[in-house]
Amino acid sequence: MKAAVVGANGVEVKDVANPVPGPEQVLVKVKAAGLNRADLTVASGRMHGGSGGPGTVLGMEFSGEVAEVGAAVKDIKPGDRVMCSGAAAYAEYAVADFGRTAKIPANNMTFPQAATLPVALQTMHDAVVTNGRLKDGEAILIQGASSGVGLMAMQIAKFKGARLVIGSSTNAERRARLVEFGADLAIDSSDPGWADQVLKATDGKGVDLIVDQVSGKVANDNLRATAIRGRIVNVGRLGGFKGEFDFDLHALRRIDYIGVTFRTRSVEEVREINRRMRADLWPAVESGKLALPIDRAFPLDEAAAALAHMKANKHLGKIVLTV
Repeated sequence: MKAAVVGANGVEVKDVANPVPGPEQVLVKVKAAGLNRADLTVASGRMHGGSGGPGTVLGMEFSGEVAEVGAAVKDIKPGDRVMCSGAAAYAEYAVADFGRTAKIPANNMTFPQAATLPVALQTMHDAVVTNGRLKDGEAILIQGASSGVGLMAMQIAKFKGARLVIGSSTNAERRARLVEFGADLAIDSSDPGWADQVLKATDGKGVDLIVDQVSGKVANDNLRATAIRGRIVNVGRLGGFKGEFDFDLHALRRIDYIGVTFRTRSVEEVREINRRMRADLWPAVESGKLALPIDRAFPLDEAAAALAHMKANKHLGKIVLTV
């Protein structure tokens, strides 16, 4: 089968062996795959968790038709239209754990649309609802809100009853569009006064929850913009892996600072994350209330160009590969 792999001279599309599903896995004939920031890390030759290195097939989420199921898999059968999270998605065939596989809603959802959803849904339900403990009527800030997962976080927050949703983007054009996805206020996190804008919008209190995909240089202003006994969930580090941290301000405001990643979670933990997400959000997915825009679609043969488009950071929403 054809697949996009990490080669000596960058990303190459070449023939590789077809994957074989294990007893608890599903083999899918891939129709579309979604791009994610972590794919850039692997494409550069670095490791992301247990994935990476020469010959690695790229990708973390995909949609398609079930070709085969393992002996222990129930409720999924060949021919089903599914969306999945799992490694090696940029390929004609891919495998996923049954707990990370969901049937595509029986509406007009296309395979490319379905491929945009698995990572964003599971990541941001876990960050906003499970770890962020968002309550009805609270205020939330999403740092890095114009990414696919950021747009989904704002939608989930609105769906779960947030009183005030604030989204950040350093791009003026993308910032202007955040209102389409649930933002009541859009801020520029490169503006030195952004934390003051958040405090003004919350009558000096600060937000109850920050879901942070930026980190680095925004860390201390995050503390200042968070309410006493608020929460910060660290999801990503687009602004840097290290930075100054005001430990006294953290203590004064009694903030719960929570780190999350899928890289150190067990199969059972990820299954539970997906189970909770589907139990909580699936009616909204089926109705189309939770959805992501597709910025651009590329054929599998142009995987390197698709990754370059993502690296340029000029897109809003998701980039997909079609197979």
